[in-house]
Parts: sequence; structure tokens; C-alpha cells
Amino acid sequence: MKKIVLTGGGTAGHVTPNLALLPSLKERGYEIRYIGSYNGIERKLIENAKIHYDGISSGKLRRYFDLKNFSDPFRVLKGYGEALRLIKEFHPDVVFSKGGFVAVPVVLAARHYKIPTIIHESDMTPGLANKICIPSAARVCCNFPETLSYLPKEKAVLTGSPIRKELLEGDRLTGLNYSGLSSDQPVILVIGGSLGSVIVNNAVRKLLPQLLEQFQIIHICGKGNLDESLNGQRGYVQYEYVDAPLRHFFAVADLILSRAGANSICEILALRKPNILVPLSAAASRGDQILNARSFEKQGFSRVLEEEQMTDENLFNVIQDTFRRRHQYISAMEQSNLSDAVSTVMDLISSYAEA
Repeated sequence: MKKIVLTGGGTAGHVTPNLALLPSLKERGYEIRYIGSYNGIERKLIENAKIHYDGISSGKLRRYFDLKNFSDPFRVLKGYGEALRLIKEFHPDVVFSKGGFVAVPVVLAARHYKIPTIIHESDMTPGLANKICIPSAARVCCNFPETLSYLPKEKAVLTGSPIRKELLEGDRLTGLNYSGLSSDQPVILVIGGSLGSVIVNNAVRKLLPQLLEQFQIIHICGKGNLDESLNGQRGYVQYEYVDAPLRHFFAVADLILSRAGANSICEILALRKPNILVPLSAAASRGDQILNARSFEKQGFSRVLEEEQMTDENLFNVIQDTFRRRHQYISAMEQSNLSDAVSTVMDLISSYAEA
């Protein structure tokens, strides 16, 4: 039996591609362990999937001043020691890392024991954690053609992002019944990311009178962002967070309005859904969502509306125009070869585990 260690954490985006690989890993008979932080979001997600989980100490490596910069290096060193012990005990044939700072000690420990590591970089440009890990990696997978120029040529592989199989198995009728919507009007699915987006939420709600004349709306607005005054509004339903029913909402959606996190937009691509991306502004991030969105726009997969352009009139016009040209976007996505990332990544994993 071949053994694999999966790692990655800090956000759901550093975990869901690992979850997407689990069915294929089990089918091929791998013994699987996951190494993450003590109490990060990854712990609950992985334990819910009934996978053996080991927690290690984790610290963030920042490019800016913070008092934690004085204590976190010691947490990282402690995590490295714990990762060395776990890797030595389990002795995997291969390590797959989805990134995040908890992955750094694991990748470095794997290098110490000469165990091959495959890294996946979701965003257009590598984040700091993956930059540290890349010299130790055998291969670096990525989502965007443009990312290849930022990676060592001999290690880079354009794979796309592994997508959970269940997302592709949604049922439109189930989604309509769950949400209480009808089949008479097209549906816009609004997704603001795991924490929601105040800008997107407010803009959509402000336009509800005009939008509901033509569309129905499923609004996933993030924890604490429900607007109770809109409950019962015909053609509009809102949820803080959706898990199992999400695949059915994707099946229902005729148009998606979303943030531009790398894993989210790769799911939209795999589902061939016309979409409008509203990337997180550069002022609130390192600008990776803007780069992600522009790449998808360049490839003809998406329409991009940046926060600075988010006026009521602009948003309404972009929704109308994107829906009118939806078949053009679907056609472009159908020509993409990045929708079978699970098979591509699994073949890479097997090539190193069985070498």
C-alpha cells in the first residue's frame, strides 16, 4: 500500500482541493494522513472526511511589521520539529501540499527525508509560503497559464484546480425545491466568499427591485450578513453559508456573481457557468484576485467588474450584458482543458509514489 501525506491550511481554499483528491486516492489504495495546524479550519474539514489528522504548531511569516513576527518563528521551528517526527513515523511515499503557512514545515521535513513533494499554487503568482517551499518541491502545479513564468520551468505543470466530484453532480430540480424558487425565471447565484462581501451584498440588495423583474436570486452572503427585512421577498433567498446544497444551487444557476478566489473560479469553470467576477481590491489584499479574474477574462471565461467600478448602473448593465452573451462564455469554457485536474494531479502523485 502506498502512503501519502496531504497538507495545507489557513483557509478553506487550502483544503478543498485536497478533499477533491480523496476519492481517487482511496480508489487507488493509498493510506492517507493529513498534517495541518492544531485548530485551523482544515482540522474540522478533514476529520469530517474521516481522514487521520495530525496537528502541528504553525506561525505566519509576514512581510509587514507585527509583534507576532517575534514569536511566530519559534512556532514555525516547533512545527518543523513536529513535522519531522510525523514524517519519520509514517514515512510516506509522497507529499501533496496545497499551501498555507502550516505546509512549510511539512514540505521542509519531507525534503529532509528525501520524500518527493508536489505543490499546488492556486493564485496567479505564488504566495510567500509556496515561494519558500518551491525549492524543495519535485513538481509545482498551477491554475493559470501566466503562472508558468513565475515557476522553475523544469518543475511547473499547468493542471487547473482539483474540483470535488460532488459539485459536478448537482440537480436543478432539487436546487429549486430547496430554495423555494420557480423554473419560470433565470437564477443568479451570488457568492461573496466564505466570509461574505459587504460591497457585493449591498450592491445586489440595492438593485433587487430591478433585478427581480427578470431574475430570481440565491444569495450566499456570509456569516452575520443576513438582512432579515428581506425574508419572504418573492424570488430572493439568502443564506449565511451553504455546504451540501451548494452543488444543487450551482445546477440551478444561470449566472454567477462571485469573488475571484482561485478555487472558486476554477469550480465555476468546471461547471461551465457564465459568471461575473468581483475581485477583492488590491488595497485589501496582495492583488491576487484581480490577477486571477483578469486571466479568466482574457481567456474568455468571465466578465470582470472591479470594486472601484461597482456603481448601481454598472452592475446592472454588466449583469444584463453577461446574461445576454452567456452562450459565448459557455463556449469558451467548454474549450478549456483545465477541468480534469484531479486526474492530472493523481497521475503526478502516482508517478512519484511508485518511482
